[in-house]
Amino acid sequence: MILGGLNAHGVDLVWRALLLLALAGSFTSTIYLVLTLVATARHLRRARVAQAVVDAVPASSLPPVTIFKPVHGMEEELAANLESFFEQDYPHYEVILGARDTDNPAVKIAEEVRSRYPHIPSRLIVSGPPAWPNAKVFSLDKMIAAASNSYFIISDSDVRVAPDFLRNTIPPLLDSKVGLVTCMYRGIPASDFWSWLEALGLSVEMSSGVMVADMMEGMRFALGPAMAVRRDAIDAIGGIAAVADYYSDDFELGNRIWARNYKVILSHHIVRNVLTSRSPLRTLGDQLRWMKSTRYSRPAGHTGTGLTYAMPFGVLGLIVGGALGHWVVGISLFVLACLNRMIQSVVVGWGVARDPRAIRFCWLYPLRDLFGFVAWALSYTSRDFYWRGETYRFGKGGRIAPLERPGGSG
Repeated sequence: MILGGLNAHGVDLVWRALLLLALAGSFTSTIYLVLTLVATARHLRRARVAQAVVDAVPASSLPPVTIFKPVHGMEEELAANLESFFEQDYPHYEVILGARDTDNPAVKIAEEVRSRYPHIPSRLIVSGPPAWPNAKVFSLDKMIAAASNSYFIISDSDVRVAPDFLRNTIPPLLDSKVGLVTCMYRGIPASDFWSWLEALGLSVEMSSGVMVADMMEGMRFALGPAMAVRRDAIDAIGGIAAVADYYSDDFELGNRIWARNYKVILSHHIVRNVLTSRSPLRTLGDQLRWMKSTRYSRPAGHTGTGLTYAMPFGVLGLIVGGALGHWVVGISLFVLACLNRMIQSVVVGWGVARDPRAIRFCWLYPLRDLFGFVAWALSYTSRDFYWRGETYRFGKGGRIAPLERPGGSG
């Protein structure tokens, strides 16, 4: 009887400890929501000022620009993505596309797009098999060497932009103190459910984290989908080869340029990240790759990210509240978590990223928050990841090493 009583008491203590954890997590995620709301208001205020400044820059003052577009493999709506960079309302620019070899299936699409815009200077650079861990950076090094201008755009192949993209991102670089301008992005889903969840994450979770970081410490990194940068800023860090060993080459590029006393600016302009249909396991694998990258490049920040999620603590509160017979407490924590994430979805996803799905499907964002937490937790389970048909391993500081790289593959 005494032993049974002690065991029951021990179980009760465990449940109460879990309830305290749920309460603590609900508190930290609410604090994060408040920070996000403040950062959103700050960003929108600064965006209005930035837009006015950009609009005041005469077209005659705009420098010629080189756009770099590395391509690798087929992606959904690749042709439309590339075309958007050939349709810029901008005085003078060229487009340089890069691939490992001409057998790459994306090359055919790229050449077809180029042929439709003969009035836009463009060329294709074939880099050959990568000699560096990051194959994209290896291609970029060859592409930069072929550029005839000193103002660059580096953008991923799954990105689509509006005709005024260059007009909005290049003017801040006219200030010699500014070395890099980076853009947040809106997720454009494919037709499958998991793509919709991922797109919500890009529009809401990613944007929230970037704006809070900008508010708390200023921009010390860049976002890979779209970056505007000057040649002298890249030269100051020792060239693009300085980030050749990293998966998060965008983070490293921005951080190193910032460390050389250049300003890194978060643009008011939003680009679109077009997703491709994938299986749930492939989607989870992509999430894990991004999470593992953050874990190794920013370990302290990545650990703290676990406290910004709301739904894990809401679900835990519901389970523990029921187990202890405190259903009102449990349901309250769960509802609070759902409302927390729905508010974030509407304010950030629509208010900043202008994603209409963030309003219509704000009720779905709590599930995306829970999925994000699962990916965060699983990021601590291994160092290996799969990327564009190849297997890599993360090392200290976010460096990567290819474990499986087919020789000469596209």
